[in-house]
Amino acid sequence: MRYSEMFLPTIKETPADAEIVSHQLMLRAGMIRKLAGGIYSYLPLGYRTIKKIEMIIREEMDRAGAQEVFMPAVQPAELWQESGRWSKYGKELLRFKDRHNRDYCIGPTHEEVITEIVRSEIQTYRQLPVNLYQIQTKFRDEIRPRFGVMRSREFSMKDAYSFDCNEEGATISYQKMFKAYERIFARCGLHFRAVEADSGNIGGSFSHEFMVTADTGEDAMVYCTSCAYAANLEKAEVVRPDAHPVNRADFLNREEVHTPDVRTIEEVCDFLKVTPDQVVKTLIFVADETPVAVLIRGNEEVNEIKLNNYLGAESLELAMDDVILEATGSPRGFAGPVGIKCRIVADYSLINMKNFVVGANKENYHMKHCNIERDFIVNDYADLKVVTEADCCPRCGSAINFARGIEVGHVFKLGTKYSKAMNATFLDSDGIDKLMIMGCYGIGVNRIAAACIEQSHDENGIIWPVSIAPFQVIITPVNMKDDRLSQAAEDFYKKLTDRGVEVLIDDRDERAGVKFKDADLIGIPVRATVGAKRLAEGSLEVKFRKSGEVMIVPLADAEDVVVNMVSEKMKECEV
Repeated sequence: MRYSEMFLPTIKETPADAEIVSHQLMLRAGMIRKLAGGIYSYLPLGYRTIKKIEMIIREEMDRAGAQEVFMPAVQPAELWQESGRWSKYGKELLRFKDRHNRDYCIGPTHEEVITEIVRSEIQTYRQLPVNLYQIQTKFRDEIRPRFGVMRSREFSMKDAYSFDCNEEGATISYQKMFKAYERIFARCGLHFRAVEADSGNIGGSFSHEFMVTADTGEDAMVYCTSCAYAANLEKAEVVRPDAHPVNRADFLNREEVHTPDVRTIEEVCDFLKVTPDQVVKTLIFVADETPVAVLIRGNEEVNEIKLNNYLGAESLELAMDDVILEATGSPRGFAGPVGIKCRIVADYSLINMKNFVVGANKENYHMKHCNIERDFIVNDYADLKVVTEADCCPRCGSAINFARGIEVGHVFKLGTKYSKAMNATFLDSDGIDKLMIMGCYGIGVNRIAAACIEQSHDENGIIWPVSIAPFQVIITPVNMKDDRLSQAAEDFYKKLTDRGVEVLIDDRDERAGVKFKDADLIGIPVRATVGAKRLAEGSLEVKFRKSGEVMIVPLADAEDVVVNMVSEKMKECEV
């Protein structure tokens, strides 16, 4: 491709509204342009990378035995009502009515559509397993789209769905997709980690996120320093500690203390001269319209996703003042477990605590030396806290570390969530109707490109891996007005192109410095520079974008050298 003929509108200055590096560089490199909030057009340079990512995904999905389909973006409300998600999904689901006043939505995902297809066509166990995938545009009406294509409203996703006869088959399908994802992200040149994750509103019993490590990542992940355990912060576990025998002789006399206008943990600790780990917070939640008291140590925070999963609630929120007053008899800030009128669930951090401070369920009062069993009863203990660096690995007990990451893929074991709701059944070998066991597997195509930039860039621009770079080589003649230079560049361009190398020749009538800056900005892995001095010596300069290494290569050998370089770089990304 000739630079002079390419629609490649680069920008010198960093756009003011671009918050993170990938957003800035994708705009500056002429890859994308914003149409509306969270909605972007892909220009030729950017779309070349997207198509390469899609090619890698297709190759690995086909290799894993999945078959490609293409489903409509517009979905009828009836399917979502069958699954129960029409009323539960929230405002991210873009709904509309057609001219006949029928309800539809723009698909954010396709569990309902694929289940309807499969239940209509699969009758017996002999037709299973099956795994179908597509690469298609999705729309989620994010309340706050940001970070360019990292969190946009319209985006491209690869979504796959497996259907199996039993749990054993579903596990095999899950493992095939897990391995396929590892190959996809490795081939895209990403440094990533698979972490245990919460299934969210997709549902299911088990899932992993594939996280690209990057300081600008939106998500926090926890990983063990010794074993393979890793999880996102929402899912990261704490092991239940062993309970020590209760010795009531150690219990001090409970004492009610006047604490005027003392509500926060910091204020309580300062007033009573205690530390946060000697205080127990009582938080009142409403789970499916029923109040529940959650107890946690003062220096810990409640993980609401863990709490919601433990309670199995469809809705969960912190209680309003009137609910707190009814349950505790006191205003917000003074709630405690003694005499409370609702179920009490405590975090593991309370196990073995004694003589701690709690709210007194009385305005402007707290209690000192409170103890479980003597003063109140805990209905259940559970892992409800946000993990901190002070915690240990739940698998091997070693230290844990924290890192930021960008989610680029998610695999779910759905079980029968959708097949049960939508009656997707098959006849087994005994002639008995059974529910299909499902899995679903998503990859954010756009996110891979953005995550790669976040992970691989410098002050000059993008550093693409060869596998997804828009071009593999850029040829830069330093002076197009010099016929000798321009002809040598053209000859080299033709030779590389004939050998199957993807080449961009910068044939613009620009200064060499401008060309070099643009080559670095758009991140082409290999730059071949044709200059007067080197050409007079019968050579040209080859520079690697990633390492900055420069080679002086004889012109007679340059074709083979560059072809072999590209081939070797491609092999580095193979799995």
